[in-house]
Amino acid sequence: MTSKYLALDVGGTNIKYGLIDRTGKLLEKNSIKSPHNLNDFIIKIQRVIDHYSKIIRGVAFSIPGRIEHEKNVIHGGGSLPFLNGLSLSNLFRCSVPISIENDGKAAALAELWLGNLKDISNGAAIVLGTGVGGGLILNHQLFYGTHSQAGEISFLLNKNEDISYENLEGSSGSAVKMINKITRKLGLDDLDDGKAVFSEINKNNRDIMPIFEDYCRNIAVLIHNIQGILDLDCYVIGGGISSQVIVTETINKEFDKIRNGLPIIKTTLLRPKISDSKFKNDANLYGALYHWLLEADENMQNKRSIV
Repeated sequence: MTSKYLALDVGGTNIKYGLIDRTGKLLEKNSIKSPHNLNDFIIKIQRVIDHYSKIIRGVAFSIPGRIEHEKNVIHGGGSLPFLNGLSLSNLFRCSVPISIENDGKAAALAELWLGNLKDISNGAAIVLGTGVGGGLILNHQLFYGTHSQAGEISFLLNKNEDISYENLEGSSGSAVKMINKITRKLGLDDLDDGKAVFSEINKNNRDIMPIFEDYCRNIAVLIHNIQGILDLDCYVIGGGISSQVIVTETINKEFDKIRNGLPIIKTTLLRPKISDSKFKNDANLYGALYHWLLEADENMQNKRSIV
């Protein structure tokens, strides 16, 4: 019988969760709205865990913030600041092991495990959502850095004359903010109506295309800057909006405009591949589970070495 695991992707807007087996087959998927305080967060997550508790071997979280893996402690919490300093292992009643991975790193792990970074030596996952998540694959391994904060793209500043939250990449690169801006331009009542927004984008609505193209150019500039430092083979674009083909297409177009506009860049730096992530908006679920499996294997090896 195949082992089953509960994976949860905790985001600033929604909490997605799914039942996945050890081979990476997604058996069930659902979502709930993200709460705005700790008490509601505990209640909502506990209900999900209780629902699956009798059929799972583990619970795997993908969550924003820097993760201190030794204690499963979250630092920061991204758009869920009430999680700062907490260990999820201590918040829930659960009879199976719990693991936690940063959301951007989970996306990279998913693509490394079964996705579009599987055969890549050096690459990155960029997740476009409430903020901008990132995970780096170097020498075919997830790179954590000295303090487990490598790939924290949301904290990059893109203007040096105004050091503010609005000029952090997590704000200027927010897909949610881009959609909100376009819905206002279209006069829609629902500011989060991404379906309506992309319906108009795919129709090439000239009233809103400059907003969308500016957004994609921002991501293209981000990729260019990372590429100048790390020289990666491939970047995969994830997050909810990555299911729209036009997103990666436009990022590629804007990336080429940058290179063509400055010949010294084009003649000096080789172009990396920029593609969709295989798992798109589900990447964090798969990556959270892969982290759980890697952690379980490491714990098993440590026990064997002690014996």
